[in-house]
Amino acid sequence: MSKQRNREHSQRQLRVGEELRHGLAELLERGDMRDPVLRDARVTVTVVDVSPDLRNATAFIVPLGGEHAEEILAAMRRAAPYFRNRLAKMIELRFAPEIRFELDRSFDHAAKIDRLLHDPQVARDLESPDESDSSKE
Repeated sequence: MSKQRNREHSQRQLRVGEELRHGLAELLERGDMRDPVLRDARVTVTVVDVSPDLRNATAFIVPLGGEHAEEILAAMRRAAPYFRNRLAKMIELRFAPEIRFELDRSFDHAAKIDRLLHDPQVARDLESPDESDSSKE
């Protein structure tokens, strides 16, 4: 994840990021790309972080089912100029931002934490002292 995701964003950054996310989702849904990897891929754009000057954007993506993630990411990066060109026509901005694509690993991180919390040893440690005392009775 980028460091920028942890900073507060201005309302303008959030609005532009959301417009870019919707635009990317629409372009991906159409499936009219030349690259066969992208034409057949089902990709979710989870969030788009935009720099304060609105000239750079990082789109975080998740391939459906997590399959072929690296191959899809490489295809998205190759197609970045295409996406920028199309988004420039869709969204009214003075400058179309340079778009960088990254895999969104936050779902993997959340799943790891969930697995840890459901581990019997961790669950035992998380019990409050009152609960463990009542279970002894």
